[in-house]
Amino acid sequence: MAGASGRIAGKTAFVTGGASGLGLDIVRRFVAEGAAVVIADIDAAAGEALAAELGQRFVKLDVSKEGEWIAALGTCGRIDILVNNAGITTHGSIEDLTLEAFRHEFSVDVDGVFLGCKHVIPKMKDHGGSVINMSSMCGVRAQGDLAAYNAAKAAVTHLTKSVALHYARKGYGIRCNSVHPGAIHTPILDKVMAQVADGQALYDSWVATHPVGRLGKPEEISAIVLYLASDESAFATGAEFRVDGGSSL
Repeated sequence: MAGASGRIAGKTAFVTGGASGLGLDIVRRFVAEGAAVVIADIDAAAGEALAAELGQRFVKLDVSKEGEWIAALGTCGRIDILVNNAGITTHGSIEDLTLEAFRHEFSVDVDGVFLGCKHVIPKMKDHGGSVINMSSMCGVRAQGDLAAYNAAKAAVTHLTKSVALHYARKGYGIRCNSVHPGAIHTPILDKVMAQVADGQALYDSWVATHPVGRLGKPEEISAIVLYLASDESAFATGAEFRVDGGSSL
């Protein structure tokens, strides 16, 4: 990656949802900046291919399953950076959604973050580190047709603050922050558009909510994640980092 300067050289990162979308861009940026990266994803084919390409390691992980977290982290030694990036987006209002769909959203987007923040502690507490939780502008500003996603990302936002306080009070030297992207054009957005009758109209409505007049790019999110992974952010914890084109204003 152009301009790489080894900002996280010598560190080991564990990135969930690392085989596609924002996770893929985060993994590539971390490797370019000198980190060893464990790519964790439910998609084994994509994860293994990416790991082979970059010379990194892949572990299969369904973030909603505690046993899989314990097994995946058990294969790791020291971890300096955890990026809880894996997530899904379910389209639907409170009238449209089933309880099953609502719970599934939470199992991935909230349970996955909870389990990562909990089970990474033994891998970090002796030397410190950085936990970065992917929330969303939807965790700050609600939309009527994303009831489950809004609620899940709001939960991630507040969970991050609770975790940050615990880490700090225990003296672990672990920071925990949340990143709040606006709409970023990744495969997950294409999946959401496929859930509705007029995907283009939905896309246009997303653009309209961003004062800058466009959707974000994955590299604009991985840049702030890199900052939070690096020692440059040593005094930041429990904070919300909004990278949303002004959409939460």
